[in-house]
Amino acid sequence: MISLFRLFCIYALGLRYGKSVRGQDDNQDTGARFLCRAIRVGANTCLVPVSSEPSASSQEEQLRNTVMQLRETILQQKETIVNQLGTINELTSKLSLCESASEGRKYYGGSRGKVKGKQNTMGDVPRDPNETIDNLGKTMQSLKDRLENLEQQQQRANSSGVLFPSELRDLLQRRLGELEKHLLNKVNNLEEEKSLLYNETAVHRQKTESTLNSLLTRINELEKGGVGFKSPEQFKLVLPLRTNYLYGRMTKSLPEMYAFTLCMWLRSSASPGIGTPFSYGVPGQANEIVLIEWGNNPIELLINDKVAQLPLSVRDGRWHHICITWTTRDGQWKAYQNGQKLGSGDNLAPWHPIKPGGAIILGQEQDMVGGRFDATQAFVGELSQVNIWDKVLKPADILTMANCSSYIPGNVVSWLDSTVEVFGGGAAKLPLELCLERVSET
Repeated sequence: MISLFRLFCIYALGLRYGKSVRGQDDNQDTGARFLCRAIRVGANTCLVPVSSEPSASSQEEQLRNTVMQLRETILQQKETIVNQLGTINELTSKLSLCESASEGRKYYGGSRGKVKGKQNTMGDVPRDPNETIDNLGKTMQSLKDRLENLEQQQQRANSSGVLFPSELRDLLQRRLGELEKHLLNKVNNLEEEKSLLYNETAVHRQKTESTLNSLLTRINELEKGGVGFKSPEQFKLVLPLRTNYLYGRMTKSLPEMYAFTLCMWLRSSASPGIGTPFSYGVPGQANEIVLIEWGNNPIELLINDKVAQLPLSVRDGRWHHICITWTTRDGQWKAYQNGQKLGSGDNLAPWHPIKPGGAIILGQEQDMVGGRFDATQAFVGELSQVNIWDKVLKPADILTMANCSSYIPGNVVSWLDSTVEVFGGGAAKLPLELCLERVSET
């Protein structure tokens, strides 16, 4: 009876655990194992399951932990990829903004204007090119720092078992290289614009300085010659003392001439003789053309150091208009005072052409070209409207100038404020009396 009970127990247990094993095939392995062993007849025991390996709950816990670790790794990988895509989009956006900013900038006359409706998140280009270059350098350094941070994230990901996509890293490096290239081009363009702006500024400064110098020269001329000239020819040269350092000089010279007419207004009461109102000297001949009155001699006309005495009288301290004509043909000459011909002659340096390139001195007689003056031969008085023509003027033209009917400037040398220089303290350029006032004195 006892043996029969033992067999029934074994059978029942076999049915129970056999079913469990079949259920494991249908669903999942529970981890239970059973052993069959021989039991001695009479032993008071029953078969029980024996666990020789870890329990099912322990393996499930390990599997769950593994799944959670994989899920966390995947989430970290996804977050890293999202961050990297955001960085790429940001770099791409800034690169586009850099390109649009470079196209949207316009420069004119050294000033820099910004296109309306466009904003640059990297900062507007400053007015100072050096500040622009510094800002671009800072932006470049910031982008490089971000790349270093991404590489550090890659290293941390590799240490934690997460792989950093090589394609994404290559894309970032390529984008950064393109951005660096564009930024370097922008820096070079700014340097070129800075150089052009400097050159334009230098040219503008030179023009300004030139204008200021012209104004200063004009002011100096006005200070020397006085102000209030009604026209450029309405002034007179005043030489009040008989010295060898007061004189005027014409800035223009004479060309080669075969005839000429010399006219002027003068006033002098000096004695003895008015001195030398006009002299023209050339290299090798200081007395090429000279008009002089010294001592008790009459006024003399010298051409190539040849002399002709003129029947003119101008020592009375009044204004007089005088004209001298000469031609190389037979050396013919004529002398006019106040529009009237007072004398003429010939054989004065016949067939001699007037030599060019000399110096015209007013108020002094030249012993060498432009210098070596003698105080005893200096002119004392006032001179005005000294004009020279390279032809013999008609008597009617000379008369119209003498009676104030017209003013004819010389076609070779004309009397202008800008062409007469004054030398010596006491000499000056002053406003000229009206022509009718001068005529009334004669």
